Amino acid sequence: MSERLYIFDTTLRDGEQVPGCQLNTVEKIQVARELERLGVDVIEAGFPISSPGDFNSVIEISKAVTWPVICALTRAVERDIDVAFEALKYAKHKRIHTGIGTSDEHILYKFNSTREEILERAVAATKYAKRFVDDVEFYCEDAGRTNNEYLAQVVEAVIKAGATVVNIPDTTGYCLPQEYFEKIKYLKEHVDHIDQAIISTHCHNDLGMATANTFNGVMAGARQVEVTVNGIGERAGNTSLEEIAMILKCHKQLNIDTNINTSKIYPISRLVSGLMNMPVQPNKAIVGRNAFSHSSGIHQDGVLKNVQTYEIIDPKDIGLDDNTIVLTARSGRAALKHRLHVNGFDIDDEEKLDKLYQKFLKIADLKGEVNDADILVLAGADMADSRAVKLDFLQVTTGMGVKSVASIGLDISGQKFEAASTGNGPVDAAIKALKRIIMKQMTLKEFTIQAISKGSDDVGKVHMQVEYDGQMYYGFGANTDIVTASVEAYIDCINKFKKE
Repeated sequence: MSERLYIFDTTLRDGEQVPGCQLNTVEKIQVARELERLGVDVIEAGFPISSPGDFNSVIEISKAVTWPVICALTRAVERDIDVAFEALKYAKHKRIHTGIGTSDEHILYKFNSTREEILERAVAATKYAKRFVDDVEFYCEDAGRTNNEYLAQVVEAVIKAGATVVNIPDTTGYCLPQEYFEKIKYLKEHVDHIDQAIISTHCHNDLGMATANTFNGVMAGARQVEVTVNGIGERAGNTSLEEIAMILKCHKQLNIDTNINTSKIYPISRLVSGLMNMPVQPNKAIVGRNAFSHSSGIHQDGVLKNVQTYEIIDPKDIGLDDNTIVLTARSGRAALKHRLHVNGFDIDDEEKLDKLYQKFLKIADLKGEVNDADILVLAGADMADSRAVKLDFLQVTTGMGVKSVASIGLDISGQKFEAASTGNGPVDAAIKALKRIIMKQMTLKEFTIQAISKGSDDVGKVHMQVEYDGQMYYGFGANTDIVTASVEAYIDCINKFKKE
């Protein structure tokens, strides 16, 4: 009989901590519903005390999904736990995820404390959280660098205090796979009543070993894994949900099952990539665009004779249609709606679909063929339409030996504004013209241009970092015209400025 592995998804909490990739509440609900369809067991919906936005997101996600456990993160602080419980009031299945750093580095430098005091705080937080919910998860932050004997003391104490899940994070991505295996194994062998709680992994990818460490943790006895879609997360990211799910699907001899409907993997990968403006690297395992591509003549020959010679995964198992439809200006609304659905966007409003279709036709006329990356850009641009500041028009004159001149028109909450400026190049001229309308002291700190795939007529993506009033804001723009994409990225930053 197979053993059950629980999938704890933290895309909306740890994954969303990537600079410039924050989602609004509507977008988070969209992802949460897709996670439910994917079959994840636990959705970590946010860190409620961190901001009113996070608090509200946990409330709304709790209302939007039915059967997954909704989890809220806290520190080992009573006020955090109070706020988390309030945010979870509509959740059908509630979990409070509390904890504290247990490594000597955290105890000494972060808390200026002692092992004994940290142990007391861990127990107190667990007991306090248990007053509100039956399902309490405790995390031992930086467990990867925590002494195993002391870690076992903490784990035993919080289980005795009522923890139903104990999280053993490799917070800094420091552990070697065998080392992490031995850590979980040590806990399984040295903690009294370890069978009364589920041991969870939470591995970061700083040294590129998050999936290996997570898998080794499972082999040592962990029965919950904390993962994100596409492996997104702080710094180098978290363990990829899709990698763990497909490892276990491919290696059925391990007799470890998840509840994941793997045919939903590719659509949610594209959805998260599109909403967070984070392209998936082409060679990313499972969901990268090269994952099922073969350029070597020997490989191509083998695949043509029998696909199993070089592919261990059927693309359809992850929801990838290997007979991808390429859209053109002659494609109808139904074809566009289908490709949006394949990429994780379900558009039921006919008026909204018609508006998207008109934008699609403009891209199709410019490019000839429209691929899935363009579809994601199209969907992302649609979500920007509701924002206060929008680009009305942009005209740029530039060339060798002439001064670049830009004229721009903005729609700000329904009011029209126009300005013009010269600059050191077309992008500089356009942004200077924009600044004449948005009269704020803004400083461009980072400017990155990226082609989505290839071809001189392809859509270019621009990522920007702008400093305003002491805060950093991240923006994104995409267009076949790179100057327009740059202006749209700058406007995206402006729309995120805190209301004064």
